Amino acid sequence: MRTEPRWSELETIVVVRMATSDDRVDGVLPARVVAPESTEQVSAVLAWANERDVRIVARGGGSKLGWCNPARSVDLILSLEKFRRVVEHAWQDMTVTVETGTTIASLQSELAKQRHRLPLDALWPERSTVGGVIAANDSGALRLRYGSIRDLILGVTVVLANGTIARSGGRVVKNVAGYDLPKLFAGSFGTLGIITEVTLRTYPLPHSVRTISIPFTDLADANRYMLAIADTSLVPTGMQLRVSSGQSPMVDVRFEGLEEGITAQVQKATMLASSGKVIAASEDVWSKREELWNADESAMVGKFSVLPSRIADCINVIASHCDPIDSIAQSLGLGICRIKIKDSKALLALRAAIHQLGGSFTVLHAPLEIRRGVDSFGDTGSAHPLMIRIKQRFDPRGILSPGRFVGGI
Repeated sequence: MRTEPRWSELETIVVVRMATSDDRVDGVLPARVVAPESTEQVSAVLAWANERDVRIVARGGGSKLGWCNPARSVDLILSLEKFRRVVEHAWQDMTVTVETGTTIASLQSELAKQRHRLPLDALWPERSTVGGVIAANDSGALRLRYGSIRDLILGVTVVLANGTIARSGGRVVKNVAGYDLPKLFAGSFGTLGIITEVTLRTYPLPHSVRTISIPFTDLADANRYMLAIADTSLVPTGMQLRVSSGQSPMVDVRFEGLEEGITAQVQKATMLASSGKVIAASEDVWSKREELWNADESAMVGKFSVLPSRIADCINVIASHCDPIDSIAQSLGLGICRIKIKDSKALLALRAAIHQLGGSFTVLHAPLEIRRGVDSFGDTGSAHPLMIRIKQRFDPRGILSPGRFVGGI
């Protein structure tokens, strides 16, 4: 039986406060909340917790805490709210080193002073933190051109479960020192360690940006158009398919660069859209994903992944199981949808149907009773034993986000 930790001992390391209802994680109220001010303090907190079997969930902006399985237990919230410093913007080298509690919006604002940006259109940039985006491996349509967040990471400073401070990579683009921890930690939802500082690759802000939208009468035609764009020499920095029950499917395509080059690309993209009317669109279409989360707590928001050629098939399968549906799919075969689903049995049936297409379906938001009845990530097959061994190596006592990753790791 676990004994109640002596919180007074923790108070000698860091300021401790009682948790409130706003600190709940999946309905679980932790006992305490701490907000360390340095990597060394995070190290001391984790070393203390590891010795006493205290279960910890790290929190940045809190916008993606529900994107994984419900926690088995939470004793302590470790907030990174004080890790909001841009350590160094080496604009000549096109890199930035930043603490992971920094919001995406404030980082972009700092980079823009030198006409740079992090080419990442994460959800809710005013709330989302760098660490949270890495933990959830969040990315938007810019992934088509620049890759995901793990492709932009050059180096990390991470605190392991026993308090060990580990560093991987460096602060320059050409650096191969150490193990590739960034790719391992991206998408791990804080189950392997807590990243406190990261070095990222930056890019210049584009001279011009233009988005066009094309409505289609048929979902399959919209999918074929996306494939046709991908099969040309065109270089869009974003392409997405928006589908809403009762409305025509809409494909958005974004081009960036010099105005002359954009005009030429738009003309070619227009010629390919023989079955649709091309509309000049606002840049706001790229934040439409955020509208899939709304005040309706009974709805489910899920992420699907299929081959780019099966996007239309996947959306049709989802619509056959759940109506109405709102969905936004990237041309890479990744998409997010909002649906109504009655229980975990119906979710498993939907997931099996998508699996028949060679795809997968991950739950990002759902009523807690559904999330407790099914694994949010689905079946990982033969990869699961390897994931268990990695978890045991990095966090043998299981104090970091227990139960929140694949298969309840």
